[in-house]
Amino acid sequence: MEGTVVAVVLVAVLALLVLRSGMRVVNQVERGVVFRWGKALPHHRQPGITFLIPFADRMRKVNVQVVTMPVPTQEGITKDNVSVKVDAVVYFRVTDPLRAAIEVQDYVFAVGQVAQSSLRSIIGKSDLDDLLTDRERLHEGLALMIDSPAAAWGIHIDRVEIKDVQLPESLKRSMSRQAEAERERRARVITADGEFQAAQQLANASRIMSDTPEAMQLRLLQTVVEVAAEKNSTLVMPFPVELLRYFDRAARQFGNEGGSTSGAKEAVDAQSAAVGQPTLDVPPTGDGRLRAHVHPAGSESPQPVDPRLSTAFPAPTNETHGTGA
Repeated sequence: MEGTVVAVVLVAVLALLVLRSGMRVVNQVERGVVFRWGKALPHHRQPGITFLIPFADRMRKVNVQVVTMPVPTQEGITKDNVSVKVDAVVYFRVTDPLRAAIEVQDYVFAVGQVAQSSLRSIIGKSDLDDLLTDRERLHEGLALMIDSPAAAWGIHIDRVEIKDVQLPESLKRSMSRQAEAERERRARVITADGEFQAAQQLANASRIMSDTPEAMQLRLLQTVVEVAAEKNSTLVMPFPVELLRYFDRAARQFGNEGGSTSGAKEAVDAQSAAVGQPTLDVPPTGDGRLRAHVHPAGSESPQPVDPRLSTAFPAPTNETHGTGA
C-alpha cells in the first residue's frame, strides 16, 4: 500500500515537471511560431500562457513592434553627375510572424541590405535638385523599392525618410554664390521698379503743377513750413516771381509810351483796375530812380510797398528805355 502511494506521488510530480517544462509565456509585443518535430504549425501563438508538447515542440518568438533602422551613409553620383553622400532611416514592422520566421533567416539584416541598395539606386536616378527639394516623391519611391521584396517576408515598410544630403565643399560655395547673385538680382529689380514708379509720380506731379501755378507756391510754402519746424537754421525766402513779372510789365509800358511817368502810371492803373488789383504809383525820387507805391482798391492815398518786397527801378531817359530790375 505504501509503495502504491509513493508511485502515485512520483507520477504526479513527474506530470507537474512535464507540464512546467511545456509551459511558455508570450509577451504582448511578441507572437509565437511553433515548430513541431521541425515543422511549423500553420497558426502562431497569441500573447499569454501557451503549452507546448515536451520534447516535440519548439517555439520561436517574433517581435511585432515597429523597428527603427538607420541606413548607413551611401555615396553615389546623381543623374546630373554630382557626387553626394546620403543617409536615411527606415521604419518597418512584422505583419506575418510565420513568414518572417520561415521565409528569411534574419529579416532585420535583410531589410537593411535592401534599404542600402535601394538608396544608392534612387541617388543615381535623381537630380541634385530633387534630392534637395523634392524629397517627398523620393521617399515614396524609396519605400516602394524596399517594400517590394519585404512584402514576401511578411514585413511592412511604414515609411522611409532621407535624413541628410552631404555635398562637396566646392559645390556648396558655388551654390552660395548662385544664391547671392539671385538675391542681388531681385534687389536690383525691386530698386529699379521703385525708381520707375517714383519717376511716374514725379512726372504726374510736374504736369499738375504746370497746369496750376498756385500748386507750386503751395508746395513752396509747405517746404518752408517743414524747414522752419526744426528752429535751428536760417531761412532765406526768394523774391516772389509774380511780383517781378508785375513790375516788368509796368516797366515795359513805361518804355513803350516814351518814358512818361504819368503815362506809365495811368497804364498801370488801368491794367490794375481791369484785373481788380491794387494800382501802382511810381513818383520820381531825388536820386533819379523810381519807387513803387500801391493804391489799394477804392483808396485815394498811396501806401508804400512792404519794405521787404520793395524794389527800385532806374528812371527812363529819352535815349534808353528802362526795364524792371
